[in-house]
Amino acid sequence: MVQDLGYLKESPSQTAGPYVHIGCTPNFAGITGVYATDLGSSMVNGRTLGERITVRGQVIDGAGAPLKDALVEIWQADAAGFYNSPSELRGTADPNFTGWGRCPTSPDDGIFTFDTIKPGRVPYKDGRKMAPHITVWIVARGINIGLHTRLYFGDEQEANAEDPLLARIEHRQRAATLVAPREGSVYTFDIHLQGEKETVFLDI
Repeated sequence: MVQDLGYLKESPSQTAGPYVHIGCTPNFAGITGVYATDLGSSMVNGRTLGERITVRGQVIDGAGAPLKDALVEIWQADAAGFYNSPSELRGTADPNFTGWGRCPTSPDDGIFTFDTIKPGRVPYKDGRKMAPHITVWIVARGINIGLHTRLYFGDEQEANAEDPLLARIEHRQRAATLVAPREGSVYTFDIHLQGEKETVFLDI
Protein backbone atom coordinates (compact mmCIF):
# COMPACT_ATOMS: atom_id res chain seq x y z
CA MET A 1 0.00 0.00 0.00
CA VAL A 2 1.36 3.42 -0.95
CA GLN A 3 1.84 5.69 2.02
CA ASP A 4 0.45 9.22 1.87
CA LEU A 5 3.45 11.51 2.29
CA GLY A 6 1.33 14.43 3.46
CA TYR A 7 3.30 17.24 1.82
CA LEU A 8 3.18 20.47 3.73
CA LYS A 9 2.14 23.69 2.08
CA GLU A 10 4.64 26.51 1.69
CA SER A 11 4.63 28.93 4.60
CA PRO A 12 3.64 32.51 3.83
CA SER A 13 6.47 35.00 3.48
CA GLN A 14 7.21 37.41 6.30
CA THR A 15 9.04 40.68 6.58
CA ALA A 16 12.28 40.91 8.55
CA GLY A 17 10.88 43.08 11.35
CA PRO A 18 10.12 44.27 13.83
CA TYR A 19 12.45 41.87 15.67
CA VAL A 20 15.39 41.76 13.25
CA HIS A 21 17.60 43.84 15.56
CA ILE A 22 16.98 41.59 18.55
CA GLY A 23 18.32 38.57 16.68
CA CYS A 24 21.07 40.22 14.62
CA THR A 25 22.25 43.16 16.73
CA PRO A 26 21.23 42.45 20.33
CA ASN A 27 23.58 45.01 21.90
CA PHE A 28 22.11 47.70 19.64
CA ALA A 29 18.64 46.58 20.77
CA GLY A 30 19.67 46.90 24.44
CA ILE A 31 20.13 43.17 25.05
CA THR A 32 23.60 42.69 26.51
CA GLY A 33 25.46 39.53 27.48
CA VAL A 34 24.84 37.65 24.22
CA TYR A 35 27.96 38.88 22.40
CA ALA A 36 30.64 41.26 23.65
CA THR A 37 29.93 43.31 20.52
CA ASP A 38 27.38 42.80 17.79
CA LEU A 39 28.60 40.58 14.97
CA GLY A 40 29.82 42.59 12.00
CA SER A 41 30.22 45.84 13.90
CA SER A 42 33.98 45.96 13.29
CA MET A 43 35.70 45.07 10.01
CA VAL A 44 39.24 46.35 10.53
CA ASN A 45 41.96 46.47 13.15
CA GLY A 46 45.30 48.24 13.49
CA ARG A 47 47.04 45.81 11.11
CA THR A 48 44.52 45.84 8.27
CA LEU A 49 46.11 46.64 4.90
CA GLY A 50 44.69 49.20 2.51
CA GLU A 51 43.19 52.66 2.39
CA ARG A 52 40.84 53.33 5.29
CA ILE A 53 37.47 54.71 4.24
CA THR A 54 34.04 55.28 5.73
CA VAL A 55 30.80 54.37 3.97
CA ARG A 56 27.79 56.29 5.24
CA GLY A 57 24.22 56.65 4.04
CA GLN A 58 20.52 56.23 4.63
CA VAL A 59 17.85 53.78 3.44
CA ILE A 60 15.09 56.01 2.07
CA ASP A 61 11.49 54.97 1.41
CA GLY A 62 9.20 56.00 -1.45
CA ALA A 63 8.01 59.05 0.44
CA GLY A 64 11.56 60.33 0.89
CA ALA A 65 11.82 59.48 4.59
CA PRO A 66 14.80 57.55 6.02
CA LEU A 67 14.06 54.13 7.52
CA LYS A 68 15.10 54.13 11.16
CA ASP A 69 14.79 50.38 11.68
CA ALA A 70 16.57 48.91 8.64
CA LEU A 71 19.57 46.61 8.77
CA VAL A 72 22.39 46.88 6.23
CA GLU A 73 25.11 44.30 5.56
CA ILE A 74 28.12 44.61 3.27
CA TRP A 75 30.55 42.11 1.75
CA GLN A 76 33.72 43.06 -0.08
CA ALA A 77 37.19 42.04 -1.15
CA ASP A 78 40.29 43.19 0.70
CA ALA A 79 42.71 45.80 -0.66
CA ALA A 80 44.38 43.19 -2.91
CA GLY A 81 41.09 41.95 -4.36
CA PHE A 82 40.80 38.73 -2.34
CA TYR A 83 37.74 37.58 -0.39
CA ASN A 84 37.88 36.30 3.18
CA SER A 85 36.12 33.09 2.19
CA PRO A 86 36.93 29.36 1.98
CA SER A 87 35.95 29.51 -1.70
CA GLU A 88 38.67 32.07 -2.46
CA LEU A 89 41.20 30.10 -4.52
CA ARG A 90 43.12 32.95 -6.20
CA GLY A 91 45.20 33.90 -3.16
CA THR A 92 45.13 34.54 0.57
CA ALA A 93 42.97 37.33 1.92
CA ASP A 94 44.20 39.78 4.55
CA PRO A 95 43.68 37.95 7.89
CA ASN A 96 43.16 41.30 9.61
CA PHE A 97 40.14 42.20 7.52
CA THR A 98 36.77 40.48 7.96
CA GLY A 99 35.34 41.42 4.55
CA TRP A 100 31.86 41.54 6.10
CA GLY A 101 30.01 44.11 8.15
CA ARG A 102 26.55 44.67 9.60
CA CYS A 103 25.02 47.95 10.75
CA PRO A 104 21.50 48.93 11.85
CA THR A 105 20.25 52.32 10.80
CA SER A 106 20.15 54.87 13.60
CA PRO A 107 16.78 55.38 15.34
CA ASP A 108 17.53 59.12 15.39
CA ASP A 109 18.35 59.90 11.75
CA GLY A 110 18.35 56.55 9.92
CA ILE A 111 22.07 56.68 9.13
CA PHE A 112 24.26 53.58 8.73
CA THR A 113 28.07 53.76 8.90
CA PHE A 114 30.84 51.31 8.04
CA ASP A 115 34.55 51.86 8.74
CA THR A 116 36.30 49.70 6.19
CA ILE A 117 38.98 49.76 3.47
CA LYS A 118 38.74 50.44 -0.23
CA PRO A 119 38.54 47.06 -2.00
CA GLY A 120 40.73 45.90 -4.85
CA ARG A 121 39.41 44.81 -8.24
CA VAL A 122 38.15 41.26 -8.63
CA PRO A 123 37.45 39.23 -11.80
CA TYR A 124 34.03 38.90 -13.37
CA LYS A 125 32.93 35.37 -14.32
CA ASP A 126 34.45 35.79 -17.78
CA GLY A 127 37.78 37.00 -16.38
CA ARG A 128 37.34 40.73 -17.00
CA LYS A 129 38.21 42.93 -14.04
CA MET A 130 35.29 44.51 -12.23
CA ALA A 131 35.60 47.98 -10.78
CA PRO A 132 36.20 48.18 -7.02
CA HIS A 133 32.83 47.67 -5.37
CA ILE A 134 31.04 46.66 -2.20
CA THR A 135 28.04 44.33 -2.15
CA VAL A 136 25.18 45.73 -0.07
CA TRP A 137 22.17 43.88 1.39
CA ILE A 138 19.19 45.55 3.05
CA VAL A 139 16.37 44.18 5.22
CA ALA A 140 13.62 46.03 7.07
CA ARG A 141 9.95 45.86 7.92
CA GLY A 142 7.93 45.84 4.73
CA ILE A 143 10.69 44.11 2.74
CA ASN A 144 9.74 40.45 2.20
CA ILE A 145 13.02 39.47 0.55
CA GLY A 146 16.33 41.17 1.34
CA LEU A 147 17.40 43.64 -1.33
CA HIS A 148 20.79 43.24 -2.98
CA THR A 149 22.71 46.06 -4.63
CA ARG A 150 26.26 47.34 -5.10
CA LEU A 151 28.25 50.41 -4.17
CA TYR A 152 30.77 51.66 -6.71
CA PHE A 153 33.21 54.48 -6.01
CA GLY A 154 32.77 57.91 -7.53
CA ASP A 155 36.53 58.46 -7.88
CA GLU A 156 36.99 55.29 -9.98
CA GLN A 157 35.52 56.61 -13.24
CA GLU A 158 37.86 54.69 -15.54
CA ALA A 159 37.32 51.36 -13.76
CA ASN A 160 33.57 52.00 -13.54
CA ALA A 161 33.42 52.57 -17.30
CA GLU A 162 34.94 49.08 -17.82
CA ASP A 163 32.78 47.26 -15.26
CA PRO A 164 30.77 44.39 -16.82
CA LEU A 165 27.84 44.69 -14.42
CA LEU A 166 27.47 48.46 -14.71
CA ALA A 167 27.53 48.04 -18.48
CA ARG A 168 24.47 45.75 -18.29
CA ILE A 169 22.21 48.45 -16.82
CA GLU A 170 19.86 49.27 -19.67
CA HIS A 171 18.85 52.76 -18.58
CA ARG A 172 22.25 54.41 -18.32
CA GLN A 173 21.15 57.27 -16.10
CA ARG A 174 20.18 54.76 -13.41
CA ALA A 175 23.75 53.47 -13.11
CA ALA A 176 24.49 56.62 -11.11
CA THR A 177 22.34 55.24 -8.26
CA LEU A 178 25.14 52.72 -7.59
CA VAL A 179 27.98 55.25 -7.50
CA ALA A 180 28.91 56.86 -4.18
CA PRO A 181 30.50 60.32 -4.26
CA ARG A 182 33.56 60.93 -2.08
CA GLU A 183 34.32 63.75 0.32
CA GLY A 184 37.60 63.29 2.17
CA SER A 185 37.65 59.64 3.27
CA VAL A 186 33.85 59.35 3.36
CA TYR A 187 31.71 57.84 0.59
CA THR A 188 28.00 58.69 0.80
CA PHE A 189 25.67 55.94 -0.41
CA ASP A 190 21.95 56.57 0.01
CA ILE A 191 19.69 53.66 -0.92
CA HIS A 192 16.30 54.67 -2.34
CA LEU A 193 13.73 51.87 -2.16
CA GLN A 194 11.23 53.50 -4.53
CA GLY A 195 10.58 56.67 -6.45
CA GLU A 196 12.40 58.77 -8.99
CA LYS A 197 15.84 58.05 -7.47
CA GLU A 198 15.20 54.33 -6.90
CA THR A 199 18.45 52.42 -6.49
CA VAL A 200 19.20 49.64 -8.97
CA PHE A 201 18.70 46.32 -7.17
CA LEU A 202 20.27 43.12 -8.43
CA ASP A 203 19.06 39.55 -8.86
CA ILE A 204 22.38 37.75 -9.20
